[in-house]
Amino acid sequence: MSNQKPPLARRVAEVAPFHVMELLARAKELEAAGRTIVHMEIGEPDFPTARPICDAGIRAIESGKHFYTPALGIPELRAAIARFYRERYGIEVPASRIVVTSGASGALLLAIGVLIDPGDEVLMADPGYPCNRNFVRMMGGVPAEVPVGAESAYQLLPEMVARCWTPRTKAVMVASPSNPTGTLMPEASLRAIARTARERGGALIVDEIYHGLVYDGEYTTALKHGDELFVINSFSKYFNMTGWRLGWLVVPPAYVREFDKLSQNIYLSAPSVAQHAALAAFEPATLAILEARRVEFKARRDFLVPALRELGFRIPVVPPGAFYIYADCGALTGDSFAFARDLLETAGVAITPGADFGGHGAERHVRFAYTNSIPVLAEGVRRIGEFVAGNR
Repeated sequence: MSNQKPPLARRVAEVAPFHVMELLARAKELEAAGRTIVHMEIGEPDFPTARPICDAGIRAIESGKHFYTPALGIPELRAAIARFYRERYGIEVPASRIVVTSGASGALLLAIGVLIDPGDEVLMADPGYPCNRNFVRMMGGVPAEVPVGAESAYQLLPEMVARCWTPRTKAVMVASPSNPTGTLMPEASLRAIARTARERGGALIVDEIYHGLVYDGEYTTALKHGDELFVINSFSKYFNMTGWRLGWLVVPPAYVREFDKLSQNIYLSAPSVAQHAALAAFEPATLAILEARRVEFKARRDFLVPALRELGFRIPVVPPGAFYIYADCGALTGDSFAFARDLLETAGVAITPGADFGGHGAERHVRFAYTNSIPVLAEGVRRIGEFVAGNR
């Protein structure tokens, strides 16, 4: 009998693990040994889910609303999301175009599954959210990563998209606000990129997962620029519902049936209790809680940016959204992963190395998440300062 293992699919080898997970596992080991770790690596709000949402979830369980739902989501939630677009952005989005998904990750996977064939290219920014390129690879597509820097606020410019578009390009993905940089795409750029995708017969996929967490300037949804866009959002970030695993996707009318079919086959339907709980996410009492938390996130950002700059980190763009600071650590190290590892071991501060977000300038960048209170962030800054001083 052969002891040879079945071969792995090639796509598995092409999917890189999150480097931060190695650091997080080590952080847990250190905590188990009695060390106190300041966590600045996790992209998860420290705030609990708002009480009205939890109460709605409890009521859903008690009333037996824990069975399968339609693959596109319960009609009440799709209608509530449509109202939210009308009330917050002044945009009319028919509930029929809204697909409720199992997290925003489910929305991303559906979008790639519906739009991308093996060999198709998808343009995206480098640095960017790592799952984007991995989902493309899983569907046999090719992530075409375009290097971006501070001069474009780490966003794709319309001329970049036009220049990099090839006969194999099928879609372009943008994020506003973005992970890891927290920057917004200007409305004029978004409009121009949407026009390029339309003229060249491709799709524009817009990640609006961090909408709501914007601190400076005005912004609006990409849906303002046409019905042919694919726009993704989430209940995880602004709505503080990470573990409920709920997101949504707005799709062009002609694509609704295709998303319905694929979601039926991939995960059947989003979590039922989470959908009923999310109905309370749009109530005035809940939104008041979330707005107060947004103000707190802004205060954290405004504390952390100057504090990190004083320590020698270069932050050329103050992030107007999300809860991340993408910092150039080139004056302190030539190896951001080693820097993050040593910072954890020596100072007990966990941050994310740039390698998790792409290859462009990764060795000289790190990401800080301000998903902890200001006193905790202040302690992290103090420890980082001692670490940096000790390595000069």
